[in-house]
Amino acid sequence: MTPTSAEQDLLEHYVKKILAAPVYELAVATPLQAAPALSQAMGNRILLKREDLQPTFSFKIRGAYNKLVQLTQEQRSRGVITASAGNHAQGVALAARELGVSACIVMPLTTPELKVTGVRSRGAEALLHGESFPFALAFALDLARRTGREFVSPFDDPDVIAGQGTVAMEILRQHPGRLDAIFVPVGGGGLIAGVAAYVKYLRPEIRIIGVESEHSACLQAALAAGTRVTLPAVGTFADGVAVAQIGAHGFDICRFCVDEVMTVANDQLCAAIRDIYDDTRSITEPSGALAVAGIKQYVAQSAAQGQTLVAINSGANINFDSLRHVAERAAVAIA
Repeated sequence: MTPTSAEQDLLEHYVKKILAAPVYELAVATPLQAAPALSQAMGNRILLKREDLQPTFSFKIRGAYNKLVQLTQEQRSRGVITASAGNHAQGVALAARELGVSACIVMPLTTPELKVTGVRSRGAEALLHGESFPFALAFALDLARRTGREFVSPFDDPDVIAGQGTVAMEILRQHPGRLDAIFVPVGGGGLIAGVAAYVKYLRPEIRIIGVESEHSACLQAALAAGTRVTLPAVGTFADGVAVAQIGAHGFDICRFCVDEVMTVANDQLCAAIRDIYDDTRSITEPSGALAVAGIKQYVAQSAAQGQTLVAINSGANINFDSLRHVAERAAVAIA
């Protein structure tokens, strides 16, 4: 479907913001790594975008820094506050420390201890509140109103989206040849919106496929309804994407730029974590393995062969103690 002139203008606006985003003052350009075992097993060329190698072990540092660096001095002096399941939290904490800004982070009670420690070790205040992200978000927004701190959305903000879009800029520079599809983990939609805006403006033939946990499929629900909806409940195994409603700014892009959205089960995520380890000797968190799980499902359902497919490995913040469960469930999924 050809974008309207207004939609094309929106994409151009985001591409300009992405190209101007000063994320490399803190983030790093991550490798696009071949996955030989996955590629051989699936009969397609699989490439992994290694966002688990960021300073905070997640792509979220890109959007967090891009937002904070553009705050006015008056906004910085009041401090910032955000809500996060952990990855955005660590990005905000690190960006705030580098910029000399006071940061308060509200995190769900179910947040892995590794992520809480990551926030506090970077000098930010971590407040645990609510059973899942929506409760933490409501509490953070109320605190922002009462304290005057600047609220930094984990995904529903144009500057955050532009920061995340630098992932796509790197992918297209690292692989200028044939590329059939990019598989993107979806929580609140900041990453897929930034990636889709950049790719569809420059390389519209490349398919953008979102991958959600079946327990937090808010983008799929919104696209089906034609409007943003709020899920009645979300699962927290893939805590990095445990979001009940897609962001408004992201949905404006996703509704005409995303080609497909699929959902995967927890056991599929565990199997994908194992696959990534076998190929790279690296550990991803459940939400970080969404894209690989999505590729495996896509190839199984479509019988695709000979394609070049990119999976964005979005994060590696998982408690070590959780790996036994992951290994057990991966064995079940593969059996």
